[in-house]
Amino acid sequence: MYLEIISPEKTLFKGEVESVLFPGTYGDFQVLNNHAPIVSTLTKGKVKILGNISIDKDVKDKFEFNEKETTLDIESGTVEMNNNQVTLLVD
Repeated sequence: MYLEIISPEKTLFKGEVESVLFPGTYGDFQVLNNHAPIVSTLTKGKVKILGNISIDKDVKDKFEFNEKETTLDIESGTVEMNNNQVTLLVD
């Protein structure tokens, strides 16, 4: 599925991922390929991205990396998933 992460300043990431785990307002949830359409608000926490992804050098300091996942700390946000496209708006 295709993930796009957008902050007020710039687009932080665009690319294919395996799955994403979000800190939802009513609890954490994960989306995978072919997930049903969803729109949700997010709360402070970590967005966990699974997949072999490449982050641009100019925003790399916003992410944490290990061999299994890439994480991004957020204060709040909104996510929409539709037709294997995930748009994540973050603060």
